[in-house]
Amino acid sequence: MTIFGYYYRTAYSVWIFFISLDIHIWEVKCTSAAEVDRHLEMGVQMLAKGQLHDALSHFHAAIDGDPSNYLSYYRRATVYLALGRSRTGLQDLDEVIKLKPDFTAARAQRGGVLVKLGRLEEAHIDLENVLRKEPAHEEANRIYTMIEPLKREILEAYSSVRSRRYQHAILLLKNIIERCPWDASLRELRVEAYQAVGDVMNAIADMRVTTKLIQDNTEGFLKLANLYYATGDVEQGLSEIRECLKLDPDHKNCFQFYKKIKKVNKLNNDAQEYINNKEYEECVTSAKKVLKEEKEVEEVQFLAYDKLCQCQVHIQPSEALTFCKKALDIKEEARLYCDMAEAHIADEMFDEGQFGLICFIPGYFLVIQTIKNYTKSIVYPIFNRSLAQKWHPDHYDGEEKKKAEKMFIDIAAAKEVLTDDEMRAKFDNGEDPLDPEQQQGGPGGHGFNPFQHFHFHHGGFPGGGFQGGGFKFHFN
Repeated sequence: MTIFGYYYRTAYSVWIFFISLDIHIWEVKCTSAAEVDRHLEMGVQMLAKGQLHDALSHFHAAIDGDPSNYLSYYRRATVYLALGRSRTGLQDLDEVIKLKPDFTAARAQRGGVLVKLGRLEEAHIDLENVLRKEPAHEEANRIYTMIEPLKREILEAYSSVRSRRYQHAILLLKNIIERCPWDASLRELRVEAYQAVGDVMNAIADMRVTTKLIQDNTEGFLKLANLYYATGDVEQGLSEIRECLKLDPDHKNCFQFYKKIKKVNKLNNDAQEYINNKEYEECVTSAKKVLKEEKEVEEVQFLAYDKLCQCQVHIQPSEALTFCKKALDIKEEARLYCDMAEAHIADEMFDEGQFGLICFIPGYFLVIQTIKNYTKSIVYPIFNRSLAQKWHPDHYDGEEKKKAEKMFIDIAAAKEVLTDDEMRAKFDNGEDPLDPEQQQGGPGGHGFNPFQHFHFHHGGFPGGGFQGGGFKFHFN
């Protein structure tokens, strides 16, 4: 073969190779375009059915197949925004406008998203661009006209917080946040106002939203942990501070608070376990360690005082009274009055004059009346048919029958008092309407009020209590 023939054959082979390659590339492009269209069509169908995650998968595939198709980004942005993923939705809208700057629908949508994010200056520019091309664009006009008033309201809200007009700031921020729900800074401002007026639960609700709005929001989780701890919810506070450390294991402030809250939580749980096991001395030891760890947050101190109140009843009743009162100074709980009543009885404090104790217990309430060395306990069950049936003497024998007879008589007496307006009024005034001596001026008569150390208010007891009208009282 001549050298000319060799080069000719080589050139021909190369030419055939490139022709084949071009055909293959063309076939791939055609197949890819058809596949992209199919994914777009399926994505739109899923979106119409509200199957957002399925729609998202198809739009992902369409963009992978053709990254230059602005409609794929636009539709995916719609899904992201419907899922509340504002950051990723905004990124897709940015890409749409980069690929097709004259696409007014995307600019109008981005303007609305920017307003929700509180980025009002950027929203202003986008919406002006839309209105230059489409002056009658209804949605763009609506959003555009709210921007300037929003700016003024936001400035007033910040000013109100600085000048300590917190309630006014809260009212303003309610309306502002309805229009800018994805602006974390506005929610943080409202958290400050809520805390200032003592509305910790609403502060927690806003702070939790900020942990979702701001990526890797370690400071948000730290704040949230502190808020829960301030309510005495040590367990949830511990959970939130762990979220901070998941994001940044070396976060100094989170780690310091984690060590403290973990210790307090363990001591508190230990104390409760000791109560459950009736190990009262160990309970006292653990509860006192909680007080040693926490010297400022009252709601956490309450947890310790509450347990000391319960446990000291069985060890040192006089000490129990001290802790019960400290717990009540922080928060009124009906069962603490029961513990105080039990402590008085256990400590035989019946020679210190006259006093009355009331203990509300689920299903009935106990009245303990004491004059000098004379003590009388009256149980007034909340009358109901099932309670009467339970204690009917016919169901019992022997000693149990005697006990049942007494309970059945008490239940009948309770019914008589609670269903008779005159008797009920006497009971409300601190008299025993079933005690003939009291009614005739005997012990307890002549104006004696065994409840003189209580202030009664109709309207129910915090957390439940007596359901037949109820009392709210304060122990002196």
